[in-house]
Amino acid sequence: MAVGVFDSGLGGLTVLDAARARLPDVPFVYYADSAHAPYGVRDSEDIYQRTKKAVEYLWANGCDLVILACNTASAAALRRMQEAGVPKGKRVLGVFVPLIEALTEREWGDNSPPREVAVKEVAIFATPATIASRAFQRELAFRAIGVDVEAQACGGVVDAIEDGDMILAEALVRSHVEALKRKMPEPQAAILGCTHYPLMQDQFQDALGADVKVFSQADLVAESLADYLGRRPEMAGDGTSKFLTSGDPKQVSSRATQFLRRQITFESA
Repeated sequence: MAVGVFDSGLGGLTVLDAARARLPDVPFVYYADSAHAPYGVRDSEDIYQRTKKAVEYLWANGCDLVILACNTASAAALRRMQEAGVPKGKRVLGVFVPLIEALTEREWGDNSPPREVAVKEVAIFATPATIASRAFQRELAFRAIGVDVEAQACGGVVDAIEDGDMILAEALVRSHVEALKRKMPEPQAAILGCTHYPLMQDQFQDALGADVKVFSQADLVAESLADYLGRRPEMAGDGTSKFLTSGDPKQVSSRATQFLRRQITFESA
């Protein structure tokens, strides 16, 4: 049995890399819906239907657990899929909760009532669809009180990263940070609410300033997954990974290799 990792494009590779480093014996299957990327500009029903189809595909191909390594998919589809009912023996998890648990200094799975936390002003950077869903704010409200949240939709950043145009991506990051700071001049913490954004973490940090604590997802999700799988030793295997895409495998492989600076070979889903 393998762990499925789903994203609309290549951003989830940051989560996969961290998970593979943390869990070298676990086999993973990565699925990029590249033919329909990016999700961040799609409406919520379209995102839900595409995410549901992808997760069911991974379930049918040997993945009992699927991680939505895409904040937009997590925002639009995770709760709805869970409420609709998941087949026996299958699980689907998102990427919001580990990040918010770290922000609010909670242990994994701590579902106690919301309480005051040290951080009072938080900036969130994410895709337009993730921001529109207010999913981060909702999950944060379950765990913390008295936190002022300012959200900034970062249009264009994912497209620039997927196209390998890091100069444009950096310029867009600085523009979006400036826009956020006009609304919240001195955030104490910032959430990078897209799995593409770890590639631009240094640029976000530089634009925000050294005093702002920047929370990124890849390592936090990997630690939560390790905790989860630690209670399920049957998930261990040979540590191999498989890469699937709905797009052109040759083109996606080329972009993924550039994205991670090592050879990645995708197959058609």
